[in-house]
Amino acid sequence: MARGEASGPPSRRADEAQALFERVDALARTLGFDFCGYLLRMPWPVSHPTVATFDSYPPGWMAHYREHDYLRIDPVVRLGASSTELVVWSDALFAQTPKLLEDARAFGLASAVAQSCWAAHGVFGLLTFARASPEPLSDAALEALRQPMLVTAHQLHARMMGLLVPRLAPDVDTALTPREREVLLWTGEGKTSADISTILDISERTVNFHIGNALLKLNATNKVQAVVKALTLGLMDAG
Repeated sequence: MARGEASGPPSRRADEAQALFERVDALARTLGFDFCGYLLRMPWPVSHPTVATFDSYPPGWMAHYREHDYLRIDPVVRLGASSTELVVWSDALFAQTPKLLEDARAFGLASAVAQSCWAAHGVFGLLTFARASPEPLSDAALEALRQPMLVTAHQLHARMMGLLVPRLAPDVDTALTPREREVLLWTGEGKTSADISTILDISERTVNFHIGNALLKLNATNKVQAVVKALTLGLMDAG
């Protein structure tokens, strides 16, 4: 049975996300793979991004993966985050993290391919099909996989965005007023409230009023966090 890990109480959307993943898991098996995994990573909080995972991996593997904080060093995730090409597991790929590959194989994950994708607000997705067999996939087999993996990954990621992001990151629907965006923009340029007051020809009290509103809307504790969060959410470009 596939397993999902996403924060928050059970909900209809969470059930739909699980059912969606299970359909992709079934597809993986028709393509000759034994296991499937999907990761959705938010770009915030910056220091520890929110991650949701679904998988049908061998029991214990994901607990082991999290326990050793392998997400932080996983070369598949790192390469996927910088390339849209199909990522193929190999000794060379894991040259800097051989223990991760050794552990994966010990759990029965001998070979795999992964396809990354991106969506609005910098939300990253990674779809992985894995096998217990250590036999490398032929060039012809890899070429035949590229298109279905690409299409499936993007369709899955788009659907998962709609199902998971509103629950995992409610701030994504935050709406800033034009003036709130303006004062945050100048704050990001290093300007003080007094500077912004002069630039926009409004009182310093008014500047601080708009900054305070932005802090509340973004659930931020200070101006720096508010600017970073607004930029990450794409709110600085709105309007």
